[in-house]
Amino acid sequence: MSESRIGLLAFQGDYEAHGKALARAGVELERIVEVRRLTELESVDALIIPGGESTVMGMLLERFSMFEALKTRIEAGMPILATCAGLILIAKNIEGSSQTKLGVLDITVRRNAYGRQVDSFRAPVKTHIPEIGTIEGVFIRAPKIVALGPSVESLATCNGETVMVRDKAIIAATFHPELLKDAPVHRWFASRI
Repeated sequence: MSESRIGLLAFQGDYEAHGKALARAGVELERIVEVRRLTELESVDALIIPGGESTVMGMLLERFSMFEALKTRIEAGMPILATCAGLILIAKNIEGSSQTKLGVLDITVRRNAYGRQVDSFRAPVKTHIPEIGTIEGVFIRAPKIVALGPSVESLATCNGETVMVRDKAIIAATFHPELLKDAPVHRWFASRI
């Protein structure tokens, strides 16, 4: 495993589950950093943006003067794993919303596309990544990717719809890979840093 430090955007949401998934994937605990301040953001080589509330995360990034710094680092090639609300936060376009967003991933998303919390579900996700294969996808108030920009590659599908994408060093998923007992997505992400 590399010596790189992986940050967890830790304002709110399920960042702790991502930290546990990284540990299950073999990342040493001293390499996992909870990021709540600009100095912590500057100290990491990669960042996981978890599920939670994308509007709250955007607001807190601005309040703690991290928004522009994070956007600049992503645009400069910092590896990112964004899940669920994290995917919304980094999307270029959000249907029917003018919320604060980083806009660094050329996709269009629809928030809560599958319904409310009670409509959450699990379903097989077929990845195009040999090291991962088919995994269980946990979809909780999940967004739907409705359009991909020309540089964005579909990495996984569920019921014929794209649920995980890549553009350069950005990996984004509409589901919650951190909730799997094994951590294949986190292991693959960490191996790429």
